[in-house]
Amino acid sequence: MVAKTWDKFSDERIALLHPKIREDAATLINTVEEKTGIKLRVTQGFRSFAEQDALYEQGRTKKGKIVTNAKGGESYHNYGLALDVCEIRGREAIWECDWKKIAPIAKGLGWEWGGDWKSFPDRPHFQKAFGKSEKQLLKLYEALGRGAKFVDVG
Repeated sequence: MVAKTWDKFSDERIALLHPKIREDAATLINTVEEKTGIKLRVTQGFRSFAEQDALYEQGRTKKGKIVTNAKGGESYHNYGLALDVCEIRGREAIWECDWKKIAPIAKGLGWEWGGDWKSFPDRPHFQKAFGKSEKQLLKLYEALGRGAKFVDVG
């Protein structure tokens, strides 16, 4: 059973992540709140290849701003190894969080932070790669055959 956070929506999204990071995800949310008072909500976790492809098309062939450079299979979300967060104050989502407080806590818990990316910083994004690239994860996924949900990350 996964530890619970303050937020039922986050708990539902965490439950869909790779089993190997579910506990880590709850710990991230709870530790940030304990140390800073910032209540984080998981806004995105696992994302199918089709959902990823649709998101990739945003700002390209569909209306909207470009929000990702990753096609289906090229994102850690596609393997349940990433999550995006926002702060919740009252009932309001705050997207410009105090990343200077949040990111060091997350990194101290072993998360990679998208805000450190040089070419396309993604501050709400945190992931655990287990030393595997997206290409390696895709090969593992393809080897499992259709219907498989999670790859073995060791």
